[in-house]
Amino acid sequence: MLAFALRRFAALLATLMVASAVVFTAMEVLPGDPAQVMLGTQARPDTLAALRLQLGLDRPAPERYLEWVAGILRGDLGKSYTYSTPVAELVRERVQVSLPLALLALGLTAIIAIPLGAVAAARRNTATDVSIMGATQIGIAVPNFWFAMLLVLLFAITLRWLPAGGFPGWNAGAWPGLRALILPAVALALPQASILARVMRSSLLETLSDDYVRTARAKGLSQGQALRRHALRNALIPVLTIMGLQFSFLLAGTIIIENVFYLPGLGRLVFQAINQRDLVVVKSVVMLLVTSVIIVNFLVDIAYAIVDPRLRRGR
Repeated sequence: MLAFALRRFAALLATLMVASAVVFTAMEVLPGDPAQVMLGTQARPDTLAALRLQLGLDRPAPERYLEWVAGILRGDLGKSYTYSTPVAELVRERVQVSLPLALLALGLTAIIAIPLGAVAAARRNTATDVSIMGATQIGIAVPNFWFAMLLVLLFAITLRWLPAGGFPGWNAGAWPGLRALILPAVALALPQASILARVMRSSLLETLSDDYVRTARAKGLSQGQALRRHALRNALIPVLTIMGLQFSFLLAGTIIIENVFYLPGLGRLVFQAINQRDLVVVKSVVMLLVTSVIIVNFLVDIAYAIVDPRLRRGR
């Protein structure tokens, strides 16, 4: 197990190095002068020169890349030109919204999808199976921002059960904060739950056809007992893959939902930084989000080895 984890960790470090180079290069190859992009075409020459000096654009790109990576390792993500605030401080404030939102949405996704996928597989080709798969097809087809607006219309405007947007802050208490995240989490979770339920059904059907499950049935176990005791654990391997990817998406891809509900999260921070041409914030936050995706994939690989010991011995 240790050797498997070390191999995966080495791959993680190599991937992070490549990703940092790609993110830095993407910002470097933007057409025009980055300082000109940030300040606009009407900026004065002395202001442009001051910003170039502040961003270190007068130095070679390799030197700036190494300094940027060293700063990230120290926790120094640079200083936002727009907010005149360290980017690390902006991230700390915004992640207090985005991380709980992603975790809540992922929890709802698993709670909805895994039981529905298992029921659909256990009742294959019945009315229950067809109904569940039909509902998941609708969930995949409906855009989450449109579904979010329907949720606001029903639960916030008509029923007045939940707030339509905004975030009161965790200082106001745990329940007011969670209450503000319920509708965004549901809007994010339902499309992802539709995908996960279909993956769960397919994986479970494939596992139920294996020899060891048929042997368990021949020994007298019911279909439900064979499913719970033998098939479910092995069927979770591809499900873990999708859940890892979904968490990365929920953490990094909430720009639209956070804007619909006016949530001060990382997605909205990136959106505002792009609009304000604050490339320092964009570069650092994108790298952090890429890092979170890579780390989640590493944890999924470790979870693989825990669920299926055969993977620890595989090359």
